[in-house]
Amino acid sequence: MLTALIAGHLTALSLIAAIGAQNAFVLRQGIRREHVLPVVLACALSDAILISAGVAGFGTLSALAPWIASAMLYAGAVFLVIYGALRFKAALKGGEALRPAAGSISTLSATLTTCLVLTWANPHVYLDTVVLIGAISSQYSPHSVAFGIGAALGSLVFFSALGFGARLLAPLFANPKAWVVLEVVVGLTMWTIATVLVLGA
Repeated sequence: MLTALIAGHLTALSLIAAIGAQNAFVLRQGIRREHVLPVVLACALSDAILISAGVAGFGTLSALAPWIASAMLYAGAVFLVIYGALRFKAALKGGEALRPAAGSISTLSATLTTCLVLTWANPHVYLDTVVLIGAISSQYSPHSVAFGIGAALGSLVFFSALGFGARLLAPLFANPKAWVVLEVVVGLTMWTIATVLVLGA
């Protein structure tokens, strides 16, 4: 059981560590010190739900109804393009409006809505959590549940480190130009992911 728990933990860390729309958003919120805990919990809880579905065999449904994956792919690509455009727009406004202690602060509801859409509208999230983790967990039967718990804990550890660890970068982002660069990088990341999704469809 312990082996399955550790394996699940490491598997989740390896899958979600790659830069992506969700991770870029969590990093940005962490640097801004804006609603970090709710964002971290929303990401970790979403992953836990999807991992549970994967371990329970939800991947079978995707195989029976392939159109679901395609629908999620294109919907996710559209959202990523829009969100990326918003980041470029923020960069054009200049770094002054992007200072952590100044400028407009997004409401908790708006922040969580963006976070949840970036999570649930991203086809890669389903591939990593439902399909891959779900498939790998079957190899640890009868301890697949322990594998799933380990994976969910891995997600929580990663997002906590990303969100709260981002504060260490605060001195760097005291420079308004650094915020402009971050917004541009996040915007490019969103558009790149959207392009890869559509071209790979």
